[in-house]
Amino acid sequence: MPGLGQRTQHTQQISYDPTRFPRHLPEAYCLCRGCLTGPFGEEDFHFRSAPVLVPAVVLRRTPACAGGRAIYTEDYITVAVGCTCVPEQDKDAGGPNSSLDKPGAKLLLGPSDEPARP
Repeated sequence: MPGLGQRTQHTQQISYDPTRFPRHLPEAYCLCRGCLTGPFGEEDFHFRSAPVLVPAVVLRRTPACAGGRAIYTEDYITVAVGCTCVPEQDKDAGGPNSSLDKPGAKLLLGPSDEPARP
């Protein structure tokens, strides 16, 4: 969810698939690479606009027929319903545990690399 003063812009387009029910689905597309911040809505590239995805169930038509009618199966898809602001990752971040290498994380460890006692 965007913080105070951070906004994203998106538009909705209709995706169409003739083998899907419903055939038409509205989907959101982010219009900005960054996020709009400040009182004048300047684009800030310390954040990036990211789609908000939700799971959805649709029916997908199969090639088979039964009694002259098409057969459908459930299909699980993700649909973009909006956009939100997320912090841009540091270029020098080494991986998922890179925060352990940062100075603030070292404060939690004692001299013998064991957690310090309060």
